[in-house]
Parts: sequence; structure tokens; C-alpha cells
Amino acid sequence: MNNFETFLFNLTKTKIPILDASISFSTYTALDLSETNIDLAAYEITNPESCQLYINTILNENKAEVAYGGYLEKRSLYADKSNFSSDTNAIRNIHLGIDYWAKAHTSVLAPINGTVHSFKNNNAVGDYGPTIILSHTIHEITFYTLYGHLSLNSIQDLYIGKEFKQSEILGYLGTPDINVNYAPHLHFQIIKDIGAYLGDYPGVCAESDLTFYAENCPNPNLLLGL
Repeated sequence: MNNFETFLFNLTKTKIPILDASISFSTYTALDLSETNIDLAAYEITNPESCQLYINTILNENKAEVAYGGYLEKRSLYADKSNFSSDTNAIRNIHLGIDYWAKAHTSVLAPINGTVHSFKNNNAVGDYGPTIILSHTIHEITFYTLYGHLSLNSIQDLYIGKEFKQSEILGYLGTPDINVNYAPHLHFQIIKDIGAYLGDYPGVCAESDLTFYAENCPNPNLLLGL
């Protein structure tokens, strides 16, 4: 691990819930949406209803409430979305956060204390939909966390600088019509240096850019400990 990854890993010694705290960690199960998962061939994975059918299958098989995974996963999920493949030489299909697939309207919790850096409804098809970015400064180290695919009311009455304490409700999972054509889920991403971005940051990258983004967006599980 590099210094920033070690810093994240040492922030907590226990698992941190990022969805409704009443959902037991024992009901979380891993989900593989990579292009190498042969089970996906039976589903139209870019269609939110078909994607949800596959997720429900995994949840039912594992008696689970939340399916999670996807960090640095190469996916076919974005194949039908033009903003991921406008440049055929740099197709963006490597996922930079962890997704938590659960029922729409499930509450999203702040994993650690933070303040609102920015927020935005990224409403282009295939984008995040309503998005919140928190800023965190701990031991003089500042970093950011991004929460995508939220409900519209999650960003209503929000303001830059608003404080959220650990485990406080930050928002709720949006429906496919609001989160711009995905089955309900949270996209959670850690960002070391956000640059000039406001309310948005790439959540999927091209393989040619992977070295930079993997360093700037480390595995969220280092913080959450799932």
C-alpha cells in the first residue's frame, strides 16, 4: 500500500456501514459484473430491469439484502452509453468505485465526518444522476468521497459546507428514471485529488488512464473494511 492507502486503512478498525445501518453486514454479498462473468450472457445487462433480475438472483441465492463490488472491474455495463465510448481508442469501461446494489430509497450514510464539497444532478443517460461529494480533512490530510445515483430529494435543500457526522443520513438511493438508467445502487468512490471538479468526477476510466485513476481513487474497501 502507498501512504494514502495506509492512511485510509488505519482510519478505523471496524466495518463502516454506508447504507441503512439496520441492514446487517451478514446480508451483504459480493457481485461480479465484470465482462468475464459468463452468467451475464443470459441478461441484457445494460437494461436496468434485466440487470435487476440478475442482481435479484444473486441476492436470493445468498439470502442477502445488498450486493456489492466492482472496484477496477472491467464491465460491459456501459456499452450502450455514448458518453463512455465516444472515442473508440479510449473506451471507458473500468469502474473506479464500489457499487452497493439495494432497493430504491434505501438510506445512504456518511461513513465518516465530512462537509459538502459540491453536489449536482448529472442527468445525462449513463451518468450518476443526483450526486454528492464530501470533503474530509483528518490529520491535516484532505480527501473526498463521492456518492452517485441518489434520489432527487437527496440534493434538495443541500448547501456547500453543510456538515455530516459519521452514520448520519446523507441521502437515499434513486430509482432508474432518476439515476439515469441503472438498477438502484450507490456508487461510492474515494478521490485523493479532485482538481477543479464540482459535483462530478470520473467514475469509469479507459485502460490507458488506469494507472493515474487507480492511484487517485484507491479501493473504498480500505476505508469501509467490508
